[in-house]
Amino acid sequence: MKESAMKKRSFFWHVFPLFLVVSVLSCLLLVLYNIHEIKKFYLEQTRAELVKKALLIQNAIELALDKPAREMDSLVDDLGAKTDVRFTVVLAGGKVTGDTREDPAIMDNHVNRPEIIKALAGDTGFSVRYSSTLSRDLMYVAIPIRSEGRVSAAIRASVPLISIKDAPAKLYKRLFSASVYIIAIAILLSVWLSRRLSRPLVYLRELSNKIALGEFSRTIHVDTGIDEINGLAASMDTMTRLLGERIAIITKQKNEQDAILSSMVEGVIALDMSERIIMINQAAGKMFDVDTAAIKGKWIQEAVRNSGLHKCIHDLFARKASVTAEVGTASERMLDVHGSIIRGVAQHDLLGVCIVLHDVTDLIKLEQMRRDFVANVSHELRTPLTLIKGFVETLLDGAMKNPADLERFLTIINNHVNRLNTLIEDLLTISHLEKAEQQENVDRATAPLDEVVDRAIEFCMPRAAQKNIGIVKTGIPGIVAPLHASLFEQALINLIDNSIKYSTENTTITIATHTQNGTVSVAVADQGCGIAPEHISRIFERFYRVDKARSRKLGGTGLGLSIVKHIVQVHRGTIKVESETGQGSVFTVTLPKTDANDDTQTV
Repeated sequence: MKESAMKKRSFFWHVFPLFLVVSVLSCLLLVLYNIHEIKKFYLEQTRAELVKKALLIQNAIELALDKPAREMDSLVDDLGAKTDVRFTVVLAGGKVTGDTREDPAIMDNHVNRPEIIKALAGDTGFSVRYSSTLSRDLMYVAIPIRSEGRVSAAIRASVPLISIKDAPAKLYKRLFSASVYIIAIAILLSVWLSRRLSRPLVYLRELSNKIALGEFSRTIHVDTGIDEINGLAASMDTMTRLLGERIAIITKQKNEQDAILSSMVEGVIALDMSERIIMINQAAGKMFDVDTAAIKGKWIQEAVRNSGLHKCIHDLFARKASVTAEVGTASERMLDVHGSIIRGVAQHDLLGVCIVLHDVTDLIKLEQMRRDFVANVSHELRTPLTLIKGFVETLLDGAMKNPADLERFLTIINNHVNRLNTLIEDLLTISHLEKAEQQENVDRATAPLDEVVDRAIEFCMPRAAQKNIGIVKTGIPGIVAPLHASLFEQALINLIDNSIKYSTENTTITIATHTQNGTVSVAVADQGCGIAPEHISRIFERFYRVDKARSRKLGGTGLGLSIVKHIVQVHRGTIKVESETGQGSVFTVTLPKTDANDDTQTV
C-alpha cells in the first residue's frame, strides 16, 4: 500500500506543477488583458477630454492670433490654469507663440511634432511620448485653427499620463481574488485527475519498462471505465505481442546477416542515396584500413579516402546501373569493384547502392609471376638451344672435318646440354617442392644438424678451393631438429655455392648454428659483393638475378635461391637476408625445433 501511495504521489507531483503553471499563466494573462483594456479605456477617455478642452478654447485662440505674442502667452497661461491642462499654440511654420508651462521664446520649433504635423494638415493630431522636461509620459492632442479657409495655427493640449498603479485598488483586489479562485480550482482538479489516472498509468508504465527490457510474453489488461486508457492497454498488448514476434525474426535475420558478412572475404559496403554508409563489413574495413564501427553513418568521401572508389560510386549513382572497375588502395592492393543499385518494392524506388570488393592482388601477382615464369623459362631454354643449334649447323656445314673445331664445338654443346639438364632438374625440383608444400607430405625426422652442415660443406669444398675461399663452421654443437636431411642439405649447398660464386678470392664463408626459444637457425655469411636494398625483396623469385650477365657466366640457372625458399617452407621455417653492397651477405634459415604436427620420425 505504501509503495502504491508513493507511486500515486509521484504521478501527482508530475501533473500538479503543470496545472499550477497553466493556472498562474491564465490568471496572469487575464490580469494583463484587463490592465491593457483599462489603460486603453483611460487613454481614449483622456484623449476625448483633451479634444473637448482644446475645442473650448479654440474661439478664444482664434481671436488672439493677431495680438502680440505676450498677450497670446498670457491668455494660454490663464486657460491652462483654469483647466489644469497644458496648452501650446503653434503657428503654421512651427513657431510656438504661447505655452502654459514654458516660455515660447526658448522653445524649439514644433513643425516636426507628429501631432502638430497632422493638425496643420487639417486633422486632429494625437501622440503619446516621453517628455524629458517633466520626466514622464505625456498625451498630446492638437486641433487646427483655420483663418480665411486655411490652417493658420494649431492648438495642442497635453496632460501627463498616470501609471496603471494609480488605477482603482478595488479593481486589482477583484482580479487577485479571481486568480486565487482559479488556482484553487486547478489544484482540486489536478488532485482529482491524478487519483483518477495514476493507478492504470503507473501499471502501464511498469509493463512498458519490462517490455523495453525484452519481456514480450506479458499480457496487458486494464479495466478503469475510461475508454481511452482501456483502449491504450489493449493496443499495448497487441503491440507487445507483434513486436516480440517481429523482433525475434529481425534478430534472427540480423544474426544470420552478420555471420555471413563477417565470414566473407569479400568487402561489402552499403550506402544510402546521400552517400552515407549504412553498413560496412570487417573485410572492407581491412581493405581500406578503417574502423568499421566508427565510420557508420558518415559520408563515404569522409570515411574512405580513395579517389578510385569515389569515382566508381559517382558513376554508379549517375548511371543508376551496375558498375565494374578496378581500384588500388594505399596499401598497394588491387580491388575488383562491383557496384549495384538497391531498389525498393517498386523498381523506381531507389534506396541506395551496394558495393562488393574482391581483393585480386594475389591473382594479379600470380598471373604476372606466371607470365614472367613462362618468359624466363622460354628465354633460359632458348639461349642454350640456339647455341647448340648454331654449333650443330656449323659442324654439318663442314666444321666436323676439322678435328680441332669438332672437339671444341662438341665441348661447347656438351656444356650447354649440361646447363639445360641442370635447368630442367631445378624446375622439376621446384615443382616437386611446391607439390609437397601444398600436400604437406614431406617426411621429417629428428636429425643432428651438424652432420647435415658438414656434408654440405664437404660437397662445396672443391669449388671453394678453386678460389682459395675458406669455409668455417661455428656455433653450438649437438643441435637436433626435425629435418628432411637430403632436402635441407641441398638448401645449404645452394646457399654456400651462392656465397662462393659472389665472393672474391682469399675470403672466408662462415656457417653458424644456433638455438633459441624453441627454434634452430643456420646462418651462411660471406664477404662478397653484397646485395643492393632494392633487390633483397626479390632475390628468392624464380630466374631473378641481381647481375644477369655475371650469373650466367658463373653457370647459375637463377633458381637456386628459389629452391632454398621452398625447401625452408616445407620445413615450416623462414629465411631472411641481411646485406650491404660491398660488405657481404648473411642468409639465416630458422626452423622450429619440434614438429608442430607431430609427424617426425626418430632415426
